[in-house]
Amino acid sequence: MHQKLRQDDPTPTGRSAALTPVQQRQAAALALWRLRAPVLAFGWDADWGIDPALVDSLFRSAISAPDQQSNDRYTQAAAVLSRAPLFTSEVDDPNVRELVQLETFARLLAFGETLDNPAPNEIEFVVDCPRELARYVDQLVADSYYDHPQEAAHRQYLATPPDSVRGHGLGYLASRNLTVERLCHDTLRATAGLLDTTAGRNLITHCEEFGAELASALKWLRTTGH
Repeated sequence: MHQKLRQDDPTPTGRSAALTPVQQRQAAALALWRLRAPVLAFGWDADWGIDPALVDSLFRSAISAPDQQSNDRYTQAAAVLSRAPLFTSEVDDPNVRELVQLETFARLLAFGETLDNPAPNEIEFVVDCPRELARYVDQLVADSYYDHPQEAAHRQYLATPPDSVRGHGLGYLASRNLTVERLCHDTLRATAGLLDTTAGRNLITHCEEFGAELASALKWLRTTGH
C-alpha cells in the first residue's frame, strides 16, 4: 500500500474468511469492480505502457463465471500487464488519480494469484483496496479549501447512516463502500457466490454506483488542484 494511504482503518477485516473459495473470489472481483470506473475515467502516462483495453478486460474477466477458461483468460492478460514498463520503475509523487490506478493495478495482479489458491489473506488484500482508497479520498475532500458540491447531501447521509456502518466514524465514500462490501458478502453467502443471477447482477450495479461516486470525487479533486 502506498505510503500516502492511511493505515489506521477501523473497518473490520477478515469477513472474507467466512466465505467459500468461490464466494471469496467473487467478493474480490466485486471489490475490483468498484474501482473500474475510477481507474478508467482518467488517462495515464503513456510511458507506463499499459493498454486501457487490457485493463478493462481484466475487470470483466474477474466478474465472469469462475471456470478454467476464465482463469486462463485472466492469467494471460495479467501476465501482459505485469510486463508493462510501469513495473520496472517508480512513479514519483503520484497524484490521487494515479494513486488509485497504481493501487488497483497491483490488486488486479494480486487477484490473478488467488485464482488457483484463494488464500483468505490474499483475498483480503484485494478487498481492502477500495476501503483504503475511499478513506484517503474522503480525507482529501475534507481537507480541501473548497466545499464539495454534494457536501450537504453527504452530511445528511452520514447523520443517519445504514446500521451496517454506524459507529465506525467513516467519511461518506468509506461508509458507502463498507455498505456495498457488506451487502456483497451477505448476498454471496446466500447465493453460492454466483454473479450471473439476478442477485449477483444487482451487486454489480451497486458496485458500479459506488465506483461512479468515487470517480466523481476524483474529478472534483482535480479541479481543486489535487
